[in-house]
Amino acid sequence: MTGTRAYHHGDLRRALLAAAVEAIEEVGPAALSLRDLARRAGVSHAAPAHHFGDKAGLLTALAAQGFDLLAQTLNGAGGDLLAAGVAYVDFAVRHRAHFEVMFRPELYRADDAELVAARERSGAALRSGVGGLRSDDPGADPERDALAAWSIVHGFATLWLAGALPPRVGDDPREAARVVVSRLFN
Repeated sequence: MTGTRAYHHGDLRRALLAAAVEAIEEVGPAALSLRDLARRAGVSHAAPAHHFGDKAGLLTALAAQGFDLLAQTLNGAGGDLLAAGVAYVDFAVRHRAHFEVMFRPELYRADDAELVAARERSGAALRSGVGGLRSDDPGADPERDALAAWSIVHGFATLWLAGALPPRVGDDPREAARVVVSRLFN
């Protein structure tokens, strides 16, 4: 790019986040560089820093975007725990770059207000699915139930993405997740 070339980018923030997703899918979040993002987006090397400050700022925005996408995905499950669990795994597979950043708070500013709000929205959506469980147990604890459900689906999604599950699980993450999540009801 020459110094005299003028460019106009309609939504540079969105383009940089999309370039970050692409880069993370290729090299992972640790190897991500703002200079590479600028090259991918076709903008000056200073543009990412102008919008996000630094790599942590960019990853904070990406994590917040991911938590919002997760909340939308879980809300789309309609309060059904099985559907929410399958949707969670599907989200992890379809939005791998977001997923790889969202649960690595050492990569971003965990106290960022936008991020905290997005994380809470996704947590509320997950708790909504767990709230659909009916229990005759007077000692039932919805928060612990939500933690258990999240742990199961998050663990499954992480193992799926790492390729660490046995071949007999199959090659369809949604169907495999459906089998695992249904165990919550037994």
